[in-house]
Amino acid sequence: MKRILHLLLISTKREILQWLAWRSFLLTMIVNQAVTPLLGLIVWSVALPGIGQITTYYVALLIVQLMTVSYEYHTFSAGIYRGTLSQELLKPQPVVLGPLGTNLALRIWHLLFGLPIIIFVGIISKTVVDLRMVLLAFPALLLAATLRFLFTYLLALSAFWSQKADNIVGFGETLLFLLGGSAAPIILFPSALRPLAEALPFRAMLGFPAEMISSSLNSAQILTAYSWQVLWTLMFLLVVVFVERSGLRHYIAIGG
Repeated sequence: MKRILHLLLISTKREILQWLAWRSFLLTMIVNQAVTPLLGLIVWSVALPGIGQITTYYVALLIVQLMTVSYEYHTFSAGIYRGTLSQELLKPQPVVLGPLGTNLALRIWHLLFGLPIIIFVGIISKTVVDLRMVLLAFPALLLAATLRFLFTYLLALSAFWSQKADNIVGFGETLLFLLGGSAAPIILFPSALRPLAEALPFRAMLGFPAEMISSSLNSAQILTAYSWQVLWTLMFLLVVVFVERSGLRHYIAIGG
């Protein structure tokens, strides 16, 4: 485990330096990721004026979005299609370390470059947060980041069997937008749909930490949401391990 963590640290540092050379492209990516939470902030602030929790929620969602963003179709699936995955298989390390190192590096740059946007939006929207809730939400943010990587990586693994991994990953992102709390906060869902939305993994990847930061949940709701987060993380981890092993066997068998 110590060796794997050391290799992951090396990979992340290397990717941080490599992406620094693509600063202009990075800024474009960050702005693109910030658009959805900002539009949600504008729309719902107008639709529900005077409710400070909505403003705080979307500012928090902007932070969560930048810290959990995942691009595994571009960083992993594309390598399968180009055949460069074969080079990764020659390295004495798990294949997932490469995409994971890139993922962490991109999230670091997204947060650093997105910080001025976060501060500016927070100031003009007069957002006020409870520091205690921010601290309580930190584990939820880490679990959300882990779960979203596992989810996106799992969808990206479809490239072993399909030439349409981009469509599959895109469909997953659409579900995340609709059911994760971007299109509308889960707390505003109709009462008949809310229990289902709360149980699905999409809220655990995105909306739940923002709900905590905006003080939208009571203690029982927080505990239940944390339970769903842990459960989904373990389930996706098991599925990812199985699918990755199956995909690698298939890739080698067909001449990769």
